[in-house]
Amino acid sequence: MRATNTTILTKKGQITIPKRIREYLGIKPKDRVEFEIKEGEVRIKPASNLEANFGRVKPKRRPEDFKAQRKFFEKKVGEETAKEV
Repeated sequence: MRATNTTILTKKGQITIPKRIREYLGIKPKDRVEFEIKEGEVRIKPASNLEANFGRVKPKRRPEDFKAQRKFFEKKVGEETAKEV
């Protein structure tokens, strides 16, 4: 898909992502996006699930078992990384 859209940068450095682009990316208000500089271009894409959901899960019990949480986290990151390759 090769389409161009133009938007205006505000004084605060903000832009509005055009509706057509938001629909194409499948992003909605409050979704996180990633910016990547590659080959002289800036690319925008939805943030990966792990990053988008960071901090949203409340612990089941206190105190948390941080070693178990770390092991679970590393496993999930490994699974997501394997999907990207």
